[in-house]
Amino acid sequence: MEFYEVWIKGLAVATLIFASPLILAALGGLFSERSGIVNIGLEGMMTAGAFFAVYGSATGGNWVFGVVLAILAGAALGLIHAVATITFQADQIVSGTAVILIAAGLVNFLNLTLFGPEGSPSDLSIPPRIAGVSSLVPLAFIAVAVSVFVIFRTPFGLRLRSVGEHPRAADTVGINVYRMRYIAVLISGALAGLAGALISFNVSSYTENMVAGNGFIALAALIFGKWKPVPVMLACLLFGFSQGLASRLGGVGWLPEALKSPELLNSLPYVITLIAIAGFVGKSVAPAAVGKPYVKH
Repeated sequence: MEFYEVWIKGLAVATLIFASPLILAALGGLFSERSGIVNIGLEGMMTAGAFFAVYGSATGGNWVFGVVLAILAGAALGLIHAVATITFQADQIVSGTAVILIAAGLVNFLNLTLFGPEGSPSDLSIPPRIAGVSSLVPLAFIAVAVSVFVIFRTPFGLRLRSVGEHPRAADTVGINVYRMRYIAVLISGALAGLAGALISFNVSSYTENMVAGNGFIALAALIFGKWKPVPVMLACLLFGFSQGLASRLGGVGWLPEALKSPELLNSLPYVITLIAIAGFVGKSVAPAAVGKPYVKH
């Protein structure tokens, strides 16, 4: 019974908890990169979402307000990234890095200013849990189904893919490349903000650096999944499983103490990420125009 509770049910629940923010963030990256804009700023957008979800819930007294605020915060950072990369044609990697730094500095300042050194309140309104899992978790899998339909079954999706593959050709048939890319990056930021909300609501508080590189793991899942929603979801489940496994190995009695070091166990998801990228990045083909600014003639 203990084996079932810890290693079957417990590990399955942990996988869902860890994977759902990755799925949402990776889907955000997918929309952005399918339009031709690299978004390594997912980490910063998730950080903003994590903080503003807690702040909105604490001040509004309702977790729904926190979710809305998290989505808006992520979208706002997405807008900054879009303006820099689409309108001013800044280097997309540099802009994404700047978004991460802006989010980290701003959120840490706001956290200390608004909540003080004691941190967020303990009586935070959070989404109800079902069998130990937040009721927001199904949104990640719903988002996968919606993304498949939107990207591959709608005119919007066709236009999105066209501006990411051949923006010049898309422009010649009347598709507004700039507008499509703006919409895609805003969607990306909104999904990343929601992903951040899942992380902070899972522990009912916000702490500095709590996103802990999940934005970069989501990018790895995007590459691993070859920019397709369902394979991206499966990659996120793999990385979520590795995080859930790492959280449980510390309690295994027969493992040597050296292998149960928290620092070593916490590195497991990142090691698996590196192995996945090293093994599959050469086989993944990104959208042809991704990372390339478009200049209208």
